Amino acid sequence: MRILNLAGRLTIDVDGERGTDVETASNGRFGPDPRSIYRQWDEFRDWAAEDRSPVGTVPIDADALGPPSPAPRQVFAIGLNYREHAIEAGLELPRTPMVFTKFPSSVTGPGGVIDLPDGSVDYEVELVAVIGREASGVPSGEAWAHVAGLTVGQDLSERDLQMAGPAPQQFNMGKSFPGFAPTGPVLVTPDEFADPDDVEISCALNGVLVQKTRTSDMIFTLPAIVEFLSSVVTLYPGDLIFTGTPAGIGFVRDPQLLIGPGDDLVTTAAGIGQMRHTFRHAGDHS
Repeated sequence: MRILNLAGRLTIDVDGERGTDVETASNGRFGPDPRSIYRQWDEFRDWAAEDRSPVGTVPIDADALGPPSPAPRQVFAIGLNYREHAIEAGLELPRTPMVFTKFPSSVTGPGGVIDLPDGSVDYEVELVAVIGREASGVPSGEAWAHVAGLTVGQDLSERDLQMAGPAPQQFNMGKSFPGFAPTGPVLVTPDEFADPDDVEISCALNGVLVQKTRTSDMIFTLPAIVEFLSSVVTLYPGDLIFTGTPAGIGFVRDPQLLIGPGDDLVTTAAGIGQMRHTFRHAGDHS
């Protein structure tokens, strides 16, 4: 199943061109708000699995797509989760998942314009998991049962603020400017993948491929991440987990390759789809 946030309404992708409006098709059993469905995920998934003729179909306007989980209670991110990325950053491989957060106000959709703050803004393509069932103390073998689905995201980062000050520095702040957690274009349930632990992700800046990997190269798998996070905190329906970025970030290149005004960033995940964003100076809305 492929879930859309189409102009703020919960929609099931039928064929890439048309979608089923869930409120209409369910006769009001489920509301239109994409935020609410994760609290009813098991019930909704069972309803959606029933055979039925398309009801309430609407055209899919890519420009009207929002983030699949637009108001998560928590947004987690995993650092240094690919060996080559840790090497390029000059840092030791982590022994347990290295966790930081992105504040929920940074979440945005799969397209549009993002304002650039002052400093050094970098790209980071990542596979993103959305929690569908509350998780506390969940072992890795049961983790996928708590995941609603996967989408693709960018862990956009302003490196100057991120690295400011003594350890532990300002990771959360440097990664939480408005629009710095775009996700989309759809949420895809795990059963749609041949192997949800092996998804190709990539991104291109101004038409040049800068990152590409498969998530099977992660140091810590998504089930291992869910186990680790849920051993400390409760994961709630709709929460996001950014699972880490591969090698190729711009900040450590020589010369550096940073995002500037007018740049075009295309972010792709096989089986999920593509996001496209452009950038402008903050305050330049002319």
